Amino acid sequence: MTPKNAQSEQPPRAGRSEPFPSGRLTFLSPKPLPTGLPRVDHGHAVGEVNDGYLDFGAGTPPVFGWQMALGGPFFCFLLGAFFFPFVVFLGGFAFGNGWEDALWGWRVTFDYAFWIAVWGCSFFLLLGLGISYRDHLKLESIIPTRFNRQRREVCFVPEGEKTPIFVPWEELVAWVTEAQGVTEYGVQRQYGFGIGFYHPDTGEKYTLEFETYGQPQAISTWEAIRAYMEYEVHTLKEIQDPLELQGPDDPPWEGVHVFRNARKRLHEEYREGKRGVLYLTGWYLYHLMTFWTLPNRLVEWEVRKIKRMSRKTLPKAMAEWSESLPEDQWAKPSEELKRQSKRVLELQKVDPQKPVTEVFAQVGEELAGEASMTA
Repeated sequence: MTPKNAQSEQPPRAGRSEPFPSGRLTFLSPKPLPTGLPRVDHGHAVGEVNDGYLDFGAGTPPVFGWQMALGGPFFCFLLGAFFFPFVVFLGGFAFGNGWEDALWGWRVTFDYAFWIAVWGCSFFLLLGLGISYRDHLKLESIIPTRFNRQRREVCFVPEGEKTPIFVPWEELVAWVTEAQGVTEYGVQRQYGFGIGFYHPDTGEKYTLEFETYGQPQAISTWEAIRAYMEYEVHTLKEIQDPLELQGPDDPPWEGVHVFRNARKRLHEEYREGKRGVLYLTGWYLYHLMTFWTLPNRLVEWEVRKIKRMSRKTLPKAMAEWSESLPEDQWAKPSEELKRQSKRVLELQKVDPQKPVTEVFAQVGEELAGEASMTA
């Protein structure tokens, strides 16, 4: 989370849009209203979820990163050391003098290609492992943004600082951005999700932003957080397992259990005729090329290490704030939030296809009109 200089602007309100030179920013809160979109953390930014709090911004490492770091160089090695000489072999057999030219071409090409592949793939393997290690160190040292639903507060620790800042949940500002630019490849669109607040003492504006694949994915990430804070979801599996590859007792990360569950489902679908031989063969080839269960085991090792380190780096005030409260001391949603949420649900029921940002804007206009009439 990084600070930005405070600037004069209209107060943020759910549904209000602000254009900027390359795109548009649309607010989803303050007053976290139901969006009606699926509650999915597409970017795996959520790390831990329990009865008291949700950690955002320091999620568990994905297995795909390790598969690419290990399997990518290995695939390139096989391609360079064996496939290219084989192509030369076929060319010599087809266009030369038969087996003699084919074997000669294969042998000469293999002598050069093998060592080029060894050194080249060793470089990319070290590069991939270095990137994975850098990302691992970041996950070890980062202090996540923590959403405490019992207190209905959010705890931020700005980058480079150790003093946490506590912000009321209903005052947190969230937004989605849509931007576009022209490059040599054409028009490119970018989407993002962000949360932020003004420091109660200094007035500085702090923001935390993530890139997403699209606006629906950005809103779904926010909906996952909102649903947790309003006691509508309770586990990480509910917001991070769209493929349902985790059993009831499995840990919520991509360990060896996910690999085994995926293989078991694959064979069930093959027996039922839902998957063909080519898909089955491709699945096995892909995982053989990416070293079978080794990436999943590395994920398990990373998660254990990160959890140990994060407990040590957590500020004392944040750790005490994170402790569970008796149920009779849990904070309650405001009457205004209840009223606005009820109105949003009514409008969504009348017109399910209406964009959620337009629904929020309509509710905001209605409330503003009521306020002006009361005044």
